[in-house]
Formats: sequence, C-alpha cells, structure tokens
Amino acid sequence: MKQIKKFQQGLKHLLFGSCCLTFAFASAHGQTTEQLQRQVEQLQRQLAQTQRQLAAARAEGTSTADVAEMEETIANAADLGPSKITPGDLIPALEGLEIGGAIRANYVIGDYPNGSAPSRGGDGGNFGLDTFRINADYTRGDYVAKFEYRWYNGYNMLHTGWFGYNFEDESQVQVGVNRVPFGPGAYGVSQSWLFDQHYYVGLSDDMDLGVKYTTKLGDVSVDLGYYFSDEGQWRGGSRDSARYSYDVVDETDNGYEERNQFNARIVKPIEFGEITGDLGLSAQYGMLKSNGAQDDGNHYAASGHAVFKMGNWTLTPQLTYYNYDIDDHQVQSGVITDQLIDMGAYDFAWDIAAEAWIPAISLSYYQETASVDWLDYVIPYIEYSSIVKTESDFNDSELFILGAAWGRGGWYIYTDLGFSNGNYFVGGDDFTTFGANPNDEWQTRFNINFGYYF
Repeated sequence: MKQIKKFQQGLKHLLFGSCCLTFAFASAHGQTTEQLQRQVEQLQRQLAQTQRQLAAARAEGTSTADVAEMEETIANAADLGPSKITPGDLIPALEGLEIGGAIRANYVIGDYPNGSAPSRGGDGGNFGLDTFRINADYTRGDYVAKFEYRWYNGYNMLHTGWFGYNFEDESQVQVGVNRVPFGPGAYGVSQSWLFDQHYYVGLSDDMDLGVKYTTKLGDVSVDLGYYFSDEGQWRGGSRDSARYSYDVVDETDNGYEERNQFNARIVKPIEFGEITGDLGLSAQYGMLKSNGAQDDGNHYAASGHAVFKMGNWTLTPQLTYYNYDIDDHQVQSGVITDQLIDMGAYDFAWDIAAEAWIPAISLSYYQETASVDWLDYVIPYIEYSSIVKTESDFNDSELFILGAAWGRGGWYIYTDLGFSNGNYFVGGDDFTTFGANPNDEWQTRFNINFGYYF
C-alpha cells in the first residue's frame, strides 16, 4: 500500500513538475529538441512502469480504494497541462500565487406569457454565455489574498478582492471586498444555481468593502465584520447596479446607500449519534445614507441556522428576520412608500419588501459515481424559501427548486427546475417581484448551467 502511494505521488510530481515545465523552461535553459524528446521518452517509460505496478497491485489483492485511486492518478496524468503551472513556477518572486478561472454557459426555458423571459435568462429556449471569470489566490507564509473579477453580457464587476493575514492561533483577518459573515455558509442554505430568497434581499453570498476577523473560542467559530460600504458600482448600463451581490442601491438620485455595517456570526459543532453538524446565529446592523430629502435610515437582520449531516445527506434550515428602516421615498416602481426599497445586482435594480421573515430549507445528497466513467459525483437537492412580508397588502414571494449538480474534473453543471410566485429570476414580467408581488402567480423555469473551472 505504501508502495502504491509512493508511485502515486511520484507520478503526480513527475508529470506536473517535469512534463509541463519542460516546455515552459526549454528556451530559457537552451535545451535542444533532442533533449526535450529524451525527457518525454523518459516520462513515458516511468508512466509505463507505474501502470505495471498497478497491474501487480491488482493481482496481489490490494484494497479496492487504493487501486481506484491509482487508476484515477494515471487517468488524470494526461490532463495535467500548462493551465496547472503556477506563476511561481516561472517567476520565483510570485511563489504562492495561483491563477484560475471559469467560463459558463446557460440554457433556460419556462412558461412565460407574451414571449417574455426571466432576468438573466435571455430568450427562453436558447443558449447564452453566462459568465467568464478570472481568479487569483495567494498564500505565502502567513499572508493570504484572493481576487476574482467577472464578465457578463454587457457588464462586468469585481467579485472579490482582499488581503489577509493568518495568526498563530489559526485566526484570520481579511481587508477589502470580502464575503459578509451571515447564515450557514457562503451560499446560505442553497446548493442550486438559483440560490434561495436570502440572496435577493442581500443576506447570503454578499460581498462588501470592509474588515472581517475569524477566530475560534474552543470549538466555537466566531466571525466579526465591519463594512464601510458595499462593493460599489462597476461597469454596466445601470447607474448603481453593476455588481455581483445584492445591495441597497440608488438608481434615482433619491435613494439610499449602505454605510457602516457591523456583522457577527457564531457557529458551534454538534453531534447526535450518527448526526453531525453545526448550529449558528448571525446578526447584522448598518446605516443607510440618504441621497434625497428623506432622513438617513438603518437596516438590521438576525438569523438562526443549522447544518445537519448524516452519511451523504445534508439538511440545512434557516430562519431570518430583516428590516430596512427608511422614510417614505420614491422607488423604482413609482410607488412612494416606506415598505419598499431598491436592491440591485447584475446591472439591474428592482424593489423588495423592506421588512420580512425568510424561512428557508434545503435537503441534498452527495453521491460519488465511481462506476460512471464520465461523472465523478452528483448532488441532487430540493430547496424551499419564502419572503414572508409584514406588509398586509403584499403577497409573499415563494421559491421551490428541484435540481442536481453534476461534477467531472473541471466541469460543474447545474440542472434546476424552479417554481416561484415572486422571484424575478424565475418569472418573466414586472409583477413577479420580491416587493408587492401583485399577481401572486406561479411560474416555472428550467435552467441548465454548464461551467468549466480551470
């Protein structure tokens, strides 16, 4: 078994460190074509030797898991190419910097009236380019950093951009545009491409400009954050909504902007027999700077959340209350009220209910697929979330998703069937909103998102 591990590690280092870098450094070291050819032949001989060792391991009855892992190592060897070379391999001063990215395409179809289509959906039934993004991750000693920039059709924006430091007690500080600590995880309860309703009111996967400190008190994880502002407007056609995550935006010169936000989250691990997981609480408070005649406002939210795991099953419930406390002002839909506030992202703004509860829950199952050559794993999931509004004249906005995520190497594909009576990404008209939601009609969206991550 140890011999197999040794050959696995040797093969990975050999093909990664030699085959890829041989051609990258050839000209710099003055190597001839004949020298390169000899190195390639040597790599091929050592690969053949490893394959013979695999055959011997099978004959000797080595464990199925070790044999499968060795098979995967050999199968993946050919996939290791120049994209795996880090900048530090070429320029020593950049050691610790890794560059990657992703390109995604989307297909959508739904039961939309009058030939309309949902937000970020294009014309129903057609393929379209969803996202191109570049990532950079840096780790050197105790210093860390992360950067991500995204391009969409007609607009682009910074997603992440922060520098950090890892302390000896395993705590960390991040300074810059980073993810706000709120909820059970980076994407709330959701596994799907469509997210859950927390995202659309700015309470999951929210990127803001500030400082975040993460530490542990015993086995309890603690996150504390201060955010001076949201991540800002980038390049697009809207006045204030060319951004990745949902924030309060001012598209009319008479609205509000987020300022001086404080966040706290605590998460404690739990164990009940075969069930393991986390219990957590999140809290948020911030100011809303007025750009009009109305007074400044404030906003606050609190959430209880959990993650329960048993075998391959994961159950994630969450209950949140939020309130954007503002004076009457003109909002995008033309209504003057203190019960609606503009939120914007993806170069588009629309109003949401200023006060509501959000119950949300998801159930997923992780299944490895060793017997399927073209698939590594699949994650089927079912999700439900709702914006339960305190304004009696508003209809609630519900979202139900049945879907699965499929992974193979650098490929990650979402297949989602979404049903909603108040989500502009699922619906296709002005009355399918997170705000008043006047028609309260259910609509359907089937979505496939093809993503290749490198």
